[in-house]
Amino acid sequence: MIRAITTVGFVGLLRPAPGTWGSAAAVLLAWALHVAGGFWLLLAATLAVTALGWWAVGEATRGSADKDPSEIVIDEVAGQWIALWPVSLGAQMAGAGFWALWPGVLTAFVAFRLFDVLKPGPVGWADRQEGPLGVMADDLIAGWLAALVVAVFAFIAHLPQVAG
Repeated sequence: MIRAITTVGFVGLLRPAPGTWGSAAAVLLAWALHVAGGFWLLLAATLAVTALGWWAVGEATRGSADKDPSEIVIDEVAGQWIALWPVSLGAQMAGAGFWALWPGVLTAFVAFRLFDVLKPGPVGWADRQEGPLGVMADDLIAGWLAALVVAVFAFIAHLPQVAG
């Protein structure tokens, strides 16, 4: 059961680039959550997956030499969902469908993957930590940074509407 949780239904076993597969699955799951309950359900699910992931990662890596196995992608799901918060909230506020904001979805995906792979500043610091903190926190921080990028791009894209 722990392996099913940490690999998000075994998505983390897909190759190559299991983290990218995990992020792609997260986008689809976020869309389903948004359709089912809007931004607030996505927010609640993010908090639940983060807590569940923290516990499951701790169990999965206990006593293991590999402290961050590549097949663990529940951290990517939590981080990608955070990156998608501005999209979900924006769609809900506008009364639009999730995919109507596809530029935001694409930006959230690309920005999150870049922050997760390149690990700048606080993302890299978090990645160097031990235990579940090191596995989960880098993706959570990458998600927050990606959400900021999405929000800034959305603000810029909608400036003509705001000014008019």
